[in-house]
Amino acid sequence: MIRRLLAQCTVSDLERAEQWYASLFGRGPDARPMPGLLEWHLGKDFGLQVWSEPDRAGRSTVVLDDTDLDTVAARAGEIGIAHDGPQPGGGARVLLLADPDGNRVVYSGP
Repeated sequence: MIRRLLAQCTVSDLERAEQWYASLFGRGPDARPMPGLLEWHLGKDFGLQVWSEPDRAGRSTVVLDDTDLDTVAARAGEIGIAHDGPQPGGGARVLLLADPDGNRVVYSGP
């Protein structure tokens, strides 16, 4: 039985990625399980891993469902993350972001 889900992004510069994701989530990582790996525990049973893996960097996509997309968009803009605002998509709205390596971080919500 699956009990937990950790999405993952691969990056070329872990320090730069840590700063970006810490700004996005408003806090530093919750765990550093091993060298080259950061984890944010975004809920009881789910989270995001950020791996230092330069050869695969920038080829990841994660989708995060949020209850207040407008607040996420405003916060992203305030911290300097460029975006085009929430757009219609998939029967809801989506906010498309990209980390410094080009990994897609997609927020969805009402």
